[in-house]
Amino acid sequence: MTKSVSWETQDHIATITLTDEARMNPLGDACVAGLEQAVAQIRHEAVARVLILTARGRGFSVGADLAEYRRRIDDPAQRAVLGPYVGELMARMNQIILDLKALPIPVVCAVNGVAAGGGAGLALAGDLVIAARSAYFYLPFVPALGAVPDMGLSWLLPRGLGRTRALGLALTGEKLSAARAHEWGLIWSCVEDEDLPAEAMKLARRLAAMPPQAIQEARAIFDAAEANDLGAQLAMERSRQMLMVQTDAFAEGVRAFSERRAPDFWSLRG
Repeated sequence: MTKSVSWETQDHIATITLTDEARMNPLGDACVAGLEQAVAQIRHEAVARVLILTARGRGFSVGADLAEYRRRIDDPAQRAVLGPYVGELMARMNQIILDLKALPIPVVCAVNGVAAGGGAGLALAGDLVIAARSAYFYLPFVPALGAVPDMGLSWLLPRGLGRTRALGLALTGEKLSAARAHEWGLIWSCVEDEDLPAEAMKLARRLAAMPPQAIQEARAIFDAAEANDLGAQLAMERSRQMLMVQTDAFAEGVRAFSERRAPDFWSLRG
């Protein structure tokens, strides 16, 4: 646990929580360090079957720590090296995004409030995103800051929304409500604010009961589909399915289906 991030694992479900609620969880040095430690420990312990990423307070994350940027801009010596400072911080944050994607377990992002700038990129790095009704996604980069989208948003948003909507959000800075994000297919679900923690945990428990190898393979083939043509994707599906049907989990699933009961995949692991 750090002053900006806490994490724990209970009942095979890991939870990482951004805890700098007074400042709406900016992605500054302290938060980045905490996320690095949390993701590394969860990966090392290899106990969790699912990860929930969420935050405290009114915001999921406001993105860049603009107060720190202002301090550096007002100091001529610091302003001269602002680019390298931001580049180093972004390199670490980019690696966190990649590390989340590389975890062998699904990631559920529970967005409790505004996800702005890089905070939106962090939120959308999850495999499944569930958001409170009051939450929204906001890209201030171009219209408010004279910058460009980062934290993977130029990759994630077009794939979730299409180029027109993604670029429109980036250029106009229009806020995308959780309800509309759900309607447009960017996130898995939009729930009442007070229900978010329970709904996120309910989803995590469903995922935790599923066969881990099948989850990993499903994530891998959907990721590969971004670059593959149809022929290559069909071939990949075939090769992976030939392996999957030989697993104990598949046998359990077939038996459970024929016996009209719920499968118990984790009892197979002893």
